[in-house]
Amino acid sequence: MELTKVSDFCVKCFMTTNEGVWPESDSFSDYGMSDVPIGWKGICQNDVNTTFPCNKKLIGARYFNKGFEAVFGPLNISYQTPRDTNGHGTHTLSTAGGAFVANASVFGYGSGIAKGGSPHARVAAYKVCWPQCFDTDILAAFDAAISDGVHVLSISLGGIPSDYFSDGIAIGSFHAVKKGINVICSAGNSGPTAGSVTNVAPWIFTVGASTMDREFPAYVSFGKTTLKGQSLSSTSLAVRKYPTIFSTDAKAANATAENAQLCFIGSLDPAKVKGSIVICTRGINARVAKGEAVLQAGGVGMVLINSNITGNEIIADAHVLPATHITYSEGQILLSYIKPNSKELGYVTKPETVLNTKPAPFMASFSSQGPNPVTPDILKPDITAPGVSVIAAYSGAVSPTGLDDFDKRRVKFNSISGTSMSCPHISGVVGLLHTLYPHWSPAAIRSAILTTASITDNQGQKILNSSFVTATPFSYGSGHVNPNAAADPGLIYHLTATDYLNFLCSLGYNSSQLASFDASYKCPLKPQDIKDFNYPSFTISQRNQSVTVSRKVKNVGPAGTYTVTVDEPSGIRVKVIPNSLKFGVGEEKKFMVTFHVDTPSSDYVFGSITWSDGTRHVRSPVAVLTS
Repeated sequence: MELTKVSDFCVKCFMTTNEGVWPESDSFSDYGMSDVPIGWKGICQNDVNTTFPCNKKLIGARYFNKGFEAVFGPLNISYQTPRDTNGHGTHTLSTAGGAFVANASVFGYGSGIAKGGSPHARVAAYKVCWPQCFDTDILAAFDAAISDGVHVLSISLGGIPSDYFSDGIAIGSFHAVKKGINVICSAGNSGPTAGSVTNVAPWIFTVGASTMDREFPAYVSFGKTTLKGQSLSSTSLAVRKYPTIFSTDAKAANATAENAQLCFIGSLDPAKVKGSIVICTRGINARVAKGEAVLQAGGVGMVLINSNITGNEIIADAHVLPATHITYSEGQILLSYIKPNSKELGYVTKPETVLNTKPAPFMASFSSQGPNPVTPDILKPDITAPGVSVIAAYSGAVSPTGLDDFDKRRVKFNSISGTSMSCPHISGVVGLLHTLYPHWSPAAIRSAILTTASITDNQGQKILNSSFVTATPFSYGSGHVNPNAAADPGLIYHLTATDYLNFLCSLGYNSSQLASFDASYKCPLKPQDIKDFNYPSFTISQRNQSVTVSRKVKNVGPAGTYTVTVDEPSGIRVKVIPNSLKFGVGEEKKFMVTFHVDTPSSDYVFGSITWSDGTRHVRSPVAVLTS
């Protein structure tokens, strides 16, 4: 079944976000929609700002700032509104559930029909972030969303990983999941550092970010060489050659070499930059802010080059001047041509829109990675989805760069990158599955998406990281989302609220720590071993010679027989008992897996376990630490 066709019936899926919404966006038009469903309890909180409208599409909007105000004092009255003032909330909410909008583009680039993952969904916005985000405001929003009657919570927000009993998102999401509400969160943008992933509670659906097969190439030419980058610059250079200079050679007298290399504001000497294309290095300050620094110093264009860490991941930004962003390796080619303290001649072309690019997807360098820093035996992130140069609706209150004192442009749609953008892609798919299978639990929906994910790109090769080295489950979890396959998963790994409470018991939580989740719950005398927690992946962090774990799978498809195939991690023998499972409709069966270390490794090794009836392939990633 094509899951995308299910959207025609999605009338009770509610998406939420964290930084408000621009209600006038065409992505929230209620054209052709029926009345708000009976049972919806949400409100349009426009008591202070009466110009904020809701409708049959955007059926609710609230703001929560008491926690912030308790620390920093009252916010200006203009902030007492769920209106989005930075673009983030509008972008993510429209990605999850935005309506169909024809001729959407960023300055004419990427033109097409914009729509969210669940385009017929009703949506609501819950604004919790101000200059900072406080757990008290986040938890208040969770309470309101649960009471209002949402089905899907899309949360493009995260903090430093911590114990679950001290993590506001973990606590709030537990109570939502307990009520049958799906909670999807971003994995964080602290990659590629190992163990940087956030939102790691096992009841949260955690999403990493990868590229898509669309690019916006803008070329830099010099000598007889042309290099391809990406850009969404709204202006272009007159066709001729321009002096091209490396930013460190244009260092202002009072600036450090490092600041000049990164093109911080005020770090460049106008006398050296005027009329030139400046080469800046990616890192620390915003990519678009580097362009502002060049333009303020009198430059006419910018070439942004990656560091070795960011590798091949290049991002199309709406720069304030003609610019392009190139890979690390091509940046080195350019730098080898530009002689110190000389001005070679170069040119940056106007961007284009190109589809079906290869390889795609590959992992974004910024996407936070595993292993799980709180509970290593639970694989995080869970999955990856498009999160690089994503075009979606935007706030009219802010420029496409966010450089509002300098950039006066306004756009209806903007391109942004981050796990904040990949998270609502999964939320949209979850909304469709919830409509197709309204009685499935959040764990069942997550399992369906995870076990049908793909680990290959559009060249038939394994998904790569941004340095074009084979990525691992610590980057992409179970793989890249495959929505149509998720509609017919065959088998699912089921979990309940009680299973999650027993999971906390297995971590040794005492009654006061459990109280944040369920004050009345009493742990069993002998809690289940965490390795037997019925997660749809296998992560073994115990450095034993041999480990045996158990899992249960439930048949949600037709009756049939599933046989197992194992891709063994290097140096590990894997035995699955039984190796064949015969199911009736709705039947659940148990199996055991033994991991035996033959050859220890210095780090985690990876593989997979797949059950198949010949049509459906139920794949679970494996990660084993043997050293």
